[in-house]
Amino acid sequence: MSIDYQAKIPNNVDLSNDRALQRALEHWQPAFLDWWKDLGPTTYQGHEVYLRTATSVDAKGWATFGHVKMPDYRWGIFLADKQPDRTIGFGEHAGKPAWQQVPGEYRSTLRRLIVTQGDTEPASVEQQRLLALTAPSLYDMRNLFQVNVEEGRHLWAMVYLLHAYFGRDGREEAEEMLFRHSGDIDNPRILGTFNEPIDDWLSFYMFAYFTDRDGKYQLKSLAESGFDPLARTCSFMLTEEAHHMFVGETGVTRVIKRTLDEMQKLGTDDPETLRKSGVIDLPLIQRYINFWFSSALDLFGAEISSNAATYFANGLKGRPDEGTYEDHDCSTTIEKIETPDGVEEVATRNAMNYITRNAYIRDCDIGVTRWNRLIKKAGFEFQLKLPSERFNRSVGVWTGMNFNTDGKSTSRDAVQSVLPSEADRGYVKSLMVGVTEPGKCANWTSPPDRGINNMPFEFDYVRAA
Repeated sequence: MSIDYQAKIPNNVDLSNDRALQRALEHWQPAFLDWWKDLGPTTYQGHEVYLRTATSVDAKGWATFGHVKMPDYRWGIFLADKQPDRTIGFGEHAGKPAWQQVPGEYRSTLRRLIVTQGDTEPASVEQQRLLALTAPSLYDMRNLFQVNVEEGRHLWAMVYLLHAYFGRDGREEAEEMLFRHSGDIDNPRILGTFNEPIDDWLSFYMFAYFTDRDGKYQLKSLAESGFDPLARTCSFMLTEEAHHMFVGETGVTRVIKRTLDEMQKLGTDDPETLRKSGVIDLPLIQRYINFWFSSALDLFGAEISSNAATYFANGLKGRPDEGTYEDHDCSTTIEKIETPDGVEEVATRNAMNYITRNAYIRDCDIGVTRWNRLIKKAGFEFQLKLPSERFNRSVGVWTGMNFNTDGKSTSRDAVQSVLPSEADRGYVKSLMVGVTEPGKCANWTSPPDRGINNMPFEFDYVRAA
C-alpha cells in the first residue's frame, strides 16, 4: 500500500479506515511533539535541516530530501509490503501461516519485546540532545538530526503496534515511553546503556557504529517474527537504520584520517605530542572502542538464555537472516560456549543470543579492518582491535570478572587502564567546539569524502529559517 501523506499521520496501514485507532494515535501525537520539543535536539528546532523523508517502502527510491524544520518533520507509520501467504520460518510453529493478530498465549511476551525495542528509540534522542551545540560541521549536525528524527519515527512504529494490537495495555505502554527519560533517577529507560549521556562526538560516532549495530541485529531478529505486523515494521526500520551505522563508521574514519595526517606531519605517534596539536591519538580511540563494544555486547543479553529459547520456540524472535540456516527447529542440536567453568554444551535454542552476538561481532570487525588499512597505508604499525567478549562485561557468563582485551585474567585496575579515563574524556570534551560555517570542520576531524545526496560538503545542510 502506498504512503498516504495527506493524512494527519502519514501511513501505509489504511489508518483512515480504522477511526478508533486513528483517534487514539492522534491523541498520542501532541504528547510526542511536546516530548520532542522538550527533550529532542536543543537550540535548532527552528532551523531548516536538509533531511530525508520516507515516501515509499520500496528499497529503490524510498526517500526524498529537502529542508524542513524538525518539529514539522512528517513522522509516520510505515510497514514493509505484506508478503502473500507468508509462513512462520522457525520454531514450533514453522510452516504455519504468519499471525496477523497477536496470539493470546504470547500477548504479554510480544508486548514486552516491542516495548523494550521501542524504549531505545526516544532514549537515544534524549542522550544526544545537546550534541548539536558542539557539532564539528554542519554536515555532522545534519547527520545527527537525521538519526534523531528517524529514531523518533521508529518510536512511532512501535507505538502503532502497541495501539493497534494490544488495546488498553498497549496505549498505556505507549504513554510510558514518553514518561521514562534517559538518565532519570526515578523513571529511567529500560536498558542501562540508554541512560548514559552522550556528550562528545567521538562517543556519538562509537554509539552509532556499535550500539546502533546492535539495534540492527535486534531488528533483523524481530523481522523474522511470526507476528507479521512486527516483522514488516522492523523490515522497513532496517532500511533507515543503515544510515545510522554509516554515520558511525565514517565518523570514526574521519577522526582517524585527521590523526594520521598529523602523525605524518609531526613524524610521531606520541599521544602527548599529538594532543598538543588538538587531535585524538589512536590509543585513545582504542580505549573508546573497548568501552563501546563491551557495552554493546551486554545488550544482547546472556549467552545462555531460557528467554531466548522461548522466543525462538514460539516463533516470536528468530535469528538474523533465518533463511540462511538449514535447521529452523534447533530442538536437538547444541552449541559449545566458553564459560568460566570451561566449554559448556548448550542447547541451540538457549544459545540464540550467543549466535546473534557472534554475527554482530563479525560485522563490527569489518569496519575495524577498514580503519586498520588506513593506518597501515599511512605508514604506521598501530592496529585497532575489538576486545575479547570476556572484557568488561556486566551481562552474561563473564559478568563482574576481570579480563584484559585479549581475554586473559587480570586485575580490575588493569581493566580500567584500557577504558577511557576521566582525563581522556576531559581531553575529548575540550575539543568539542561547534563549527557552523558551511564547508568548515573542527580541527580534530576531517571533511567527508562526499556529501549527502550528492550535495557538496559546503552545502548549507542546516540553515536559519
